[in-house]
Amino acid sequence: MQNTKDHLIVGLDVPTVDAAASMVATLGNTVDFYKIGYQLVFAGGLEFARDIIADGKRVFLDMKLLDIDNTVAKGVENIAKMNVSMLTLHAYPKAMRAAVEAARGSSLCLLGVTVLTSMDEGDLAEAGYASNPADLVARRARQTVDAGMGGIVCSAAEAKAVRTIAGPDMAVVTPGIRPRGADHGDQKRVVTPADALHNGSSHLVVARPIVAADDPLEAATAILAEMSGALAGHGGS
Repeated sequence: MQNTKDHLIVGLDVPTVDAAASMVATLGNTVDFYKIGYQLVFAGGLEFARDIIADGKRVFLDMKLLDIDNTVAKGVENIAKMNVSMLTLHAYPKAMRAAVEAARGSSLCLLGVTVLTSMDEGDLAEAGYASNPADLVARRARQTVDAGMGGIVCSAAEAKAVRTIAGPDMAVVTPGIRPRGADHGDQKRVVTPADALHNGSSHLVVARPIVAADDPLEAATAILAEMSGALAGHGGS
């Protein structure tokens, strides 16, 4: 990692574009990479994404696409034209293969979502899956690699196993990051920033611990300091 802040993605999990713009202004040059998901997308977030990309920020569009192949492909083609940096799809092989073909020639990094970090073994059983989270993550990680995707989204608790499957070059993006002492909220498989990096994560997605903090800039700075310390201890920079 050449620059620690390149690998911190702040989740703009806020209700309005005005709130998102205020958060980006508050964080200033400390943060360069932002996640935009459903909440903000449906409040005008796609145009906001275009605006902050034009201002030199990077965007991780967290849409978790899943549909028939043609629909996925056409969506990915248009998203690639927006110059977003990362896009998520649920890690279903046919959908991923269609997306990879549609994104060919662009700089868009496609990420396969394995198992949501809000789900545990009981949740998977209720949804009809016989696998436990670790086994299902591993299976979907292998399918993501086979499809030619750019990276994998998983809990940092599974990042070490996923890194073994993905190899050294793929992105391993981990949400559910919580600094020590932070409230876990609705996340069930959480890890600290330092532990996530030690486990093989390349990008950390942090939302509530920053955007809901009394001082978001201070919170982001502290997380970046923890990341830098962890990387220094492992020969990173």
